[in-house]
Amino acid sequence: MRSSRAVRSRTSDAHPPSTGASGARTPSASASQLRASSSRAASPATRPQTPRRGAATARTARDELLQRILATVDSIPKGTVATYGQVAREAGLPRHARMVGRILRELPSGSKLAWHRVVNAAGKISARADGSPSVEQRRRLAREGVTFEAEGRIDLARFGWRAD
Repeated sequence: MRSSRAVRSRTSDAHPPSTGASGARTPSASASQLRASSSRAASPATRPQTPRRGAATARTARDELLQRILATVDSIPKGTVATYGQVAREAGLPRHARMVGRILRELPSGSKLAWHRVVNAAGKISARADGSPSVEQRRRLAREGVTFEAEGRIDLARFGWRAD
């Protein structure tokens, strides 16, 4: 293994110190000084912030998907239910059932959207984050005339939404 002294001497031979206008040698900056000055120059506070390319387009596309899902949920008639996967398919997003669930979960409280009409593929109310089924969802569906079987399942053949 070579010593760092040997490496330094080879480096300094390859890059001789610069000379000033008078021809006298001027000291060159050390590597640590160069790193410090370059990191200061590239700090986020001094660098102008430019918007990422495509950020607005991505946000617009995401907003469009959100609106398509919310419009589909809004079109489910009273007294019927749809599955998360069915909502995704009707919104033009096949295989995005989890996205539908995430969007409905993130709705603000007091939302006027009929979120309670969306159930899982088994016809059951999906468990909340704490593992319990939503009592509020069951109450709202019962008020609309949707009945539950003994194990808490909704008969999708009877109450399932048939989109036109």
